[in-house]
Amino acid sequence: MIQIITRYGNLLLLAMGQTLLLALCGLFFACILGMFFGLLSVLKNKACRIISSIFVDVIRGVPMIVLAYFIYFGVPYCLNNMMGFNFTLTALQAGTVCLALNCGAYMAEIIRAGILSVDSGQMEAARSLGLSYFQTMRKIVLPQAVKIMIPSLMNQFISSLKDTAIL
Repeated sequence: MIQIITRYGNLLLLAMGQTLLLALCGLFFACILGMFFGLLSVLKNKACRIISSIFVDVIRGVPMIVLAYFIYFGVPYCLNNMMGFNFTLTALQAGTVCLALNCGAYMAEIIRAGILSVDSGQMEAARSLGLSYFQTMRKIVLPQAVKIMIPSLMNQFISSLKDTAIL
């Protein structure tokens, strides 16, 4: 055991650093995607809800290994044939995009559920005080929703960290 650690310790530390970098970058972009699609899913506009629903259902329905292969091999192939220039993705870039898309779909559902878990009376009270919809979301609803979402967000981070093994 000690011989393995002394011989491969530097490689193991480098791999751990790459894993954490991939998980943190993927989670950062997943938060942005999740917030965007999560907020789209709670708007009154039916088209916005449909767009959000399609994104979440399609991405969550595709296995992560298939998504990774498509992003790493399929996207550059399609862009090279359509655009005519040499486009490539590094493994870290493709892994970050894959992880961000996969995790972003789950984050969108976490954010949607967190927003919907806040009592609708909060929105009505803020609106009756004269706050706009976006002011109400930013100052009243989202702070309460974030408090509710924290355990699920931590769970999603742990799942994303484990999903880096696929990449």
